[in-house]
Amino acid sequence: MSTYLSAENLGHSFHDHWLFSNQTIGINRGQRVALVGINGAGKSTLLKLFAGLFLPTEGKVVYTRDLRLGYLEQDPSFEQAHTISDYIFHSDNKQQQLIRRYEELLENEPDNTKAIDKITEEIGDLNAWEYEYKIKTILGRLDIHHLNQSIKTLSGGQKKRLALAKLLIEEPDVYLLDEPTNHLDIDTIEWLEKLLTEGGKTILMVTHDRYFLDNVCNEIIEIDNGKMYPYRGNYGYYLEKKAEREAVTEAEFQKNSNLLRKELEWMRRQPQARATKAKARIDAYYELEEKTKNAGPKGKVELSVKTSRQGNKILELHHLNKGFNGHQLIDDFNYVFKKGDRIGVAGKNGSGKSTLLNLITGKLSPDTGEVVPGETTVLGYFHQSGMTFNDGDRVLDVVKSVADYITMADGKTITASALLTLFLFPPKKQYGLIANLSGGEKKRLQLLQILMRNPNFLILDEPTNDLDIDTLNVLEEFLTNYTGVLMLVSHDRYLLDKLTDQLFIMEGNGPVRIFNGNYSSWRYEQELEKQQAKSVQAAPKQEKKVVQPKKNKLTFKEQRELETLDNEIPGIEKQIKVLTEEMNSGSTEHNKLSDLARQIQTLNDSLDEKSLRWMELTELNES
Repeated sequence: MSTYLSAENLGHSFHDHWLFSNQTIGINRGQRVALVGINGAGKSTLLKLFAGLFLPTEGKVVYTRDLRLGYLEQDPSFEQAHTISDYIFHSDNKQQQLIRRYEELLENEPDNTKAIDKITEEIGDLNAWEYEYKIKTILGRLDIHHLNQSIKTLSGGQKKRLALAKLLIEEPDVYLLDEPTNHLDIDTIEWLEKLLTEGGKTILMVTHDRYFLDNVCNEIIEIDNGKMYPYRGNYGYYLEKKAEREAVTEAEFQKNSNLLRKELEWMRRQPQARATKAKARIDAYYELEEKTKNAGPKGKVELSVKTSRQGNKILELHHLNKGFNGHQLIDDFNYVFKKGDRIGVAGKNGSGKSTLLNLITGKLSPDTGEVVPGETTVLGYFHQSGMTFNDGDRVLDVVKSVADYITMADGKTITASALLTLFLFPPKKQYGLIANLSGGEKKRLQLLQILMRNPNFLILDEPTNDLDIDTLNVLEEFLTNYTGVLMLVSHDRYLLDKLTDQLFIMEGNGPVRIFNGNYSSWRYEQELEKQQAKSVQAAPKQEKKVVQPKKNKLTFKEQRELETLDNEIPGIEKQIKVLTEEMNSGSTEHNKLSDLARQIQTLNDSLDEKSLRWMELTELNES
């Protein structure tokens, strides 16, 4: 098997703290590897070392000759690029430059038919239409449309999607991906999964998305306490083998601890080191002490705080409406929250998920309608933009600003410092500055502040970003046992499946659909509808036998409508086929191509509408 890149005796440290040392790993062609480990273990650092952004403290990284690397960092930088076009298209790639000019003409000079026809011909001469389609598909999927837009005007999420788009267009030999699913909606994540698993791609990535990890990767490397442990298999296999390894490590730790206690008693008697045997025993003691020092049970985040008492009336939404700049996001939405509600909020980016949460929490006012909370409802809102911390404040002071003492779920009262320790902030961290915390640690601190207020209505907007998988597992366990109302917005499908049993589906154009079930159930229902629609389109005439007047289950008008649809659907399919063949013939000028595309879209919309109506009438007739 061809090894694309490898690390030999690799080690790296920051400020005398070693992340890992003397580690050797290799990435072979076709491997799709996920790096896992707690925040601060060195996952992103390892990616940067492989990307060549800096040199390791010890050892080296070796690449195969002429290897093309594509690196997606958590916070991309854009250096000399001013616009999206500048960044996406390479100046030395003739195909890309032609496509860039073509797209810019369509956006800025759509009436310049002469220039468009000329560049259309040049793209055809280079056989670049398929390449143009690929670029357009990637940009469209990642919601990138205006190529002349300044990069400075983009949000952090848009910048991350832009960097991902460029990497996917370039198709490197090795994909180095740091949290590629952040800022993507679920539909886009599922599209990205398919793209990354096609064509034998070689991938090394960091992700907290357990479904994405499972669906994309065929190997996992865990960075734990300065060492790297490879597991050939999916996430479930990794968890099983990791538990076995930790059980062995725990047994070894207990054995070493008992031996160390005996040796410590001997050392305290201060034996003379003149004798060879005594000196060897002293050396063995220090070696055992070093082995035991960093071993043993790991710290674990403990989430266990009191929930405020909840009355009968929790929160009600009455005829809620909200829009921006003439675009309606929420239209006449009504809902009465009940005890035990566990609701996931799903929809594409920009469909209004965060808007709904901001309406419920009072951060936004509805255009019409009202939000009526119960008297005993205590909201806790964990939002994706995070809290604004002062980098000069100490961690302990941030927590004390909420309360000095906190009541836990079992009724016991503990200090702010003790609670921080349960959240894996040891005393050294507690007295350190906020500026020294990682992104994941700041998220953990934000969650702690919210839980200290004992909310009985918890709203989480993308809580998984920047959290390591171990912390996510603990958060998931806490939320499973949480007795209050839970609302969750997340692109983490695993979390949605595990924690919710009802969905608010944001359509993005006003309606909010309520679905009873978790995310996987909803997706399964969607797939069934698609398959049924396809079978209807493929053979509508074969189903005519179900429309017999003798059944008399439809009105005369409905029977006539069904017979008409039976005749119309094949005709529309034929029209779409003819127009598609004309569009792909390569001999049509630009204006005609645009017109054909519009006609095909209109026909497809009509086909979907008529097929759904055909299904409704058929089911009614068969019932």
